[in-house]
Amino acid sequence: MCGSGRLLLPLVAQQFNLHGVDRSAAMLASCEARLELADLKAPLYRQDVVALNLPCRYAAALVAAGSFQLITSSADARAALERLRAHLVDPGLLLLDLFVPAEAAHPPGAPVVEVRGANLSDGARISLRSEVFVDAERKRIDTVSRYERRERGAIVAREDERLAMTWYDEDEIVALVGDAGYRSVTIERSAIPAADVDERRFAVSARA
Repeated sequence: MCGSGRLLLPLVAQQFNLHGVDRSAAMLASCEARLELADLKAPLYRQDVVALNLPCRYAAALVAAGSFQLITSSADARAALERLRAHLVDPGLLLLDLFVPAEAAHPPGAPVVEVRGANLSDGARISLRSEVFVDAERKRIDTVSRYERRERGAIVAREDERLAMTWYDEDEIVALVGDAGYRSVTIERSAIPAADVDERRFAVSARA
């Protein structure tokens, strides 16, 4: 789940031997362009981690920045962990970066609506309207967004986006990773600072 390479690029620049995987063609195209611009090289694969089937095996697998939480089905989450484990060889290290959002402790009573906009140099305006739905009981946040481009007051382009995420507490993720066949599952401090005083970030390491 390497996305556009926000973490992959600096690691490759430090001469780590990495492969990147993501199911989004647009994200991989962005990552490839950024690698080329930086004169760096890393193989990229378009696959869903839930059904991962790569031609290589690896000493470690890293899912950073809470990306694992975009897998909202518990069955799919376990399948993803199992597919990652199938690709690991000694030392077989799994690293997950996770967070519990502030909304877990203080869920809003109604959808949160946000409207933003930006004026472009050609006179057009890009606007974004998003609604965030929090279901603390199901540990799920759904965000529905609409982007619009306006020229002379008329909408000339529109794109809708839906994003869902879940979260786990420490005991839940330890149990899930263990059930997927990993051993030596450990909770560690995250290197990423919390975005909010009520947000909690942590990392998980395990051995295949």
